[in-house]
Amino acid sequence: MTRIFSGVKPTGHLTLGNYLGAVRQWVAAEHAPDEALFCVVDLHALTVEHEPARVRRLSRQAATLLLAAGLDPQRCTLFVQSHVDEHTRLAYLLECTATDGELRRMIQYKEKAAKAQAAGDGVRLSLLTYPVLMAADILAYRTDEVPVGEDQRQHVELTRDLAVRFNQRYGHTFTVPRATHPAVAARVMDLQEPTSKMGKSDANGAGIVYLLDEPGVVRKKVMRAVTDSGDGGVVYDREARPGVANLLDVLAACTGADPVRLAEGYTGYGALKRDVADAVVELLRPVRERHAELAADPAEVDKVLREGAGRARALARPVVDRAYEAIGLLAP
Repeated sequence: MTRIFSGVKPTGHLTLGNYLGAVRQWVAAEHAPDEALFCVVDLHALTVEHEPARVRRLSRQAATLLLAAGLDPQRCTLFVQSHVDEHTRLAYLLECTATDGELRRMIQYKEKAAKAQAAGDGVRLSLLTYPVLMAADILAYRTDEVPVGEDQRQHVELTRDLAVRFNQRYGHTFTVPRATHPAVAARVMDLQEPTSKMGKSDANGAGIVYLLDEPGVVRKKVMRAVTDSGDGGVVYDREARPGVANLLDVLAACTGADPVRLAEGYTGYGALKRDVADAVVELLRPVRERHAELAADPAEVDKVLREGAGRARALARPVVDRAYEAIGLLAP
């Protein structure tokens, strides 16, 4: 049986990019003959300046949206990272396995550190070490596959390196995981800046479709999406025509069609944008409706998370205890 693990960080409202690049893939994974664990990785939200109440609110919202998107707690394990102590227990052992150099080479660390410095904020040590905590998230469960967006590939490669290094030094303890990616829309781009990923925390949100956006808001954002200069028509070319390619990728992910073939059916941007808007609105409609139902019963969401944490803890504790013994620590 293949074990799958992935997580979402509560640093902003979940977006269309999160849904197409990760969450929808998770829902499909839980229906395969596998064991699937999905986690709201709230500890990762503490690596930058944050409001405590907002982290709590977004953590609950993320869990509720994952359930609304179709995750079934009877078929998978859904929990909050900070509810399972084994994540932080294992993270320190992996910090003793990782090197300063390989962490400073992480692209996201460089980008986020530069952003923090530009804003006049200090760069927290946890921002440097959080890929090790991410590795602990994965390795604690002897994970086989990690379904993630393209931007997380480097972190999964680090996880693999740490697992191999630990196993070689201290004896076989961890499964070496592999990353998996959806065929299209693995990295949905910002509708206003199509060379940048659709993130959760952009200041104005004009180029971001949030899962809880009203249909009219979704249509307005898509219709105002940046396309590309020139009269080359609708062509799928990520390098030369990133705006159009992004719209085609989104439409392809919504409809299951091929983006290159889709491009052949359009002579102008207007019709493409209308079809993308219609497809996105219909894709998100059941998610928004189910979220409203779940949000009205927070006790049920709490129950799901509590039971999920119990199952996750039972899986992780033997692995982490074994790692403590392997690395040379005295049993209590």
